[in-house]
Amino acid sequence: MLSYRHSFHAGNFADVLKHTVSVSILNHMLKKDKPFCYLDTHSGCGAYSLSSEQALKTKEFNNGIMRLWGRKDLPLPVSNYMEQVAEFNALKDLKHYPGSPSIARQMLREDDRMFLFELHPNEFTNMRENFSGDRQIKMAKSDGLQGLVANMPPKERRGYILIDPSYEIKTEYEEVVDTLIESVKRFATGTYALWYPVVNRITIKKMERDLIASGIKNIQLFELGIEADSGEKGMTSSGMIVINPPWTLKKEMQASLPFLAKNLAKEDKGFYRIETLVGE
Repeated sequence: MLSYRHSFHAGNFADVLKHTVSVSILNHMLKKDKPFCYLDTHSGCGAYSLSSEQALKTKEFNNGIMRLWGRKDLPLPVSNYMEQVAEFNALKDLKHYPGSPSIARQMLREDDRMFLFELHPNEFTNMRENFSGDRQIKMAKSDGLQGLVANMPPKERRGYILIDPSYEIKTEYEEVVDTLIESVKRFATGTYALWYPVVNRITIKKMERDLIASGIKNIQLFELGIEADSGEKGMTSSGMIVINPPWTLKKEMQASLPFLAKNLAKEDKGFYRIETLVGE
């Protein structure tokens, strides 16, 4: 299949949530001197033009990054994320949006490492061009879920793993749970973040139940919606399920998600969820 291209969706409300959470996690990882590994199972090309034909066709960034750009009243975690977007643009105008690998690369230190996986041939070619010659990054045109398990545990014994499938194939909802279970067996202390879209709430609830029943401890959920659930409208909310979250993350999201729900929602229909699925 492999038809999904993130260039149609770059900078939308789901990216805002995903990258606000990711920046918070990465900032926490950086507080210790010891190196860590960042692994992205579905990397995409890593950089997107907001003036591209694809981005302008959907203009999803209008309900995302554009509503936050230039504002001075942002909660600190959202402001930290916006600093990374601003750094990627280098100028005052918002013309480009950084994918997850670009945000992580901006934040990583000399001794930290990155593993990037991408199966889409065009996306992988563009990713390889964007990060060409960077010795801290290992890239593979292969299945990221398989690559994740194969590379656990990292030699640093510290890691942030982002799992961000397109969910084009319905079985991916089950596959990500199975992959997390196997990965946590191999690397129990890593921080894992699983992004998910809410198109069918029943599917998401099943995934939550499967994770709760998995035996994995210390799981938190952060969800942001701009409209009520509606399968007819496609994705109206998205979330991040985080295993072994930083102890600061829940408090940071309590400061951020109410603000994002209010400011990114359509017609005051925004909502958010902050839940502990499994305690420590």
